[in-house]
Amino acid sequence: MKYSSVIHTLNFIVSHPLNSHRKYHALLDYLKWQIGSRLVPGEVLFDWVEGVKLIVRTGETGLTQNVYCGLQEFYEMGYVLNVLSKGDLFVDIGANSGAYTLLACGVCHANGYAIEPIPTSFIRLQTNIRLNNIVQQVKALNIGISSQEGELWFTDSEDTMNHVISGSESTKSMIKVNVATLDKILDGESPSLIKIDVEGFEMSVLNGASRVLNNKRLHSLIIELNCSGARYGFKDKDVIGFMESYGFYTYHYNPFERKLRRIEGKNTYSDNALFIRNEEMVMRNIIKAPKRTIKNNNIKI
Repeated sequence: MKYSSVIHTLNFIVSHPLNSHRKYHALLDYLKWQIGSRLVPGEVLFDWVEGVKLIVRTGETGLTQNVYCGLQEFYEMGYVLNVLSKGDLFVDIGANSGAYTLLACGVCHANGYAIEPIPTSFIRLQTNIRLNNIVQQVKALNIGISSQEGELWFTDSEDTMNHVISGSESTKSMIKVNVATLDKILDGESPSLIKIDVEGFEMSVLNGASRVLNNKRLHSLIIELNCSGARYGFKDKDVIGFMESYGFYTYHYNPFERKLRRIEGKNTYSDNALFIRNEEMVMRNIIKAPKRTIKNNNIKI
């Protein structure tokens, strides 16, 4: 691990909202993981949130930060835990190993679609779904999402950073993947919340989801916006403008206070943007949601 990467990770851990009163213990968790995963390499079963477990491996940055911090993406994961309930439909596009799916379907008991194009990540996703006995709740699909059906080339050796290869991009490791539109996959089903993590390919995903976006039962989307759209000719503000055309606006959510605050543009503290269309309905869901206990922090949100 590079020195700069270690410093970045340590800064992330000590500044994480769930570690504000346990910085020492959080750093100890990090040290234990780094030593233990090298002495005894392989899979580790991590007891995460309210009985939901994760299988974590060395180098899985999308999961190991949950070990150090409780919820890697605190504000967005906290929102999922507070807004979803049994009977809702959650769609996880770019599910990777399934952290968001496990929160939505394992903790909140929603039904779900977990969509992951990279076969190696999809295998890990299926393993975590089976481990938590939510196979009947979750439709796991090894496919990509785009604006039209067909095939696309993806990188397959960049862990959580795997993405559709753009025309000007050069890579040594890639894989051809079948892709479909979200409208086609859902075929009339009505999600409440969609999470999109596709490393810049957001506009293509959204352009194939007009029927889904027009469905008024959809109240929220969590979309990663980290300027990666530039590789496909889009800017983050293009996604924000597109979402506003469907009546969705960006918000900040504080899980500790269970409060929403509308903002202009995307968040400055996160690579994720929370889009909400019906604030009143969302707040009703949040107010009635039970407290959730984050295991290793022993904190309720």
